Amino acid sequence: MISVLLQDEQYVIRWLTQYGALARPQIIHMLHDKPVRTAEKIIGNLKREHMVSEISGGYYLGMDPLVKPDQRIISAVWVLLKFIGQVEPMAHYPASYPSQIFFLKNDVGYEIMVLYEGEQHLTRLLQPEEDLKYILALPHIQMARGLKLPKAPCLFATVDYNGGDEPGVTFYSGGGDEYGGDETEIGNRTLP
Repeated sequence: MISVLLQDEQYVIRWLTQYGALARPQIIHMLHDKPVRTAEKIIGNLKREHMVSEISGGYYLGMDPLVKPDQRIISAVWVLLKFIGQVEPMAHYPASYPSQIFFLKNDVGYEIMVLYEGEQHLTRLLQPEEDLKYILALPHIQMARGLKLPKAPCLFATVDYNGGDEPGVTFYSGGGDEYGGDETEIGNRTLP
């Protein structure tokens, strides 16, 4: 028997195909226009059809039970989720190295780049284009001070894994109008 996937099920399959394993709460948030109970049913249907597998005791979901979650992608998706209500379900996808995710919001392209300690040099590989903004996700905001930034608007984010199921994401601007004035729309703080 061939089962026809609902639109939201197709989205979940596409996201897991693009990004590999994602945390269950991330998928639920990506289905932001659905109640949590409905999002859980969508995931349950896909599991029953053997299209999605639980990984690491069910915290992560993936197309293949042996896929390993990519922590850079996981962090980038947490950042993306802060914009998810303003991004079409198919308007985000993996970006070119060194960034992790590209998305469109209000006809402007954004790239999310996750940097770890000692990787500050990777920002030199960014190739700014017109109407492209960068979100640099860092382990701590003090790391922003040592970055060589591209000639493009940049916003900083920290992803704080404080022991819960979902990390806290905090946005910071570099001050002034480096981000084209967008910082107030998502409640950023200026760099300390």
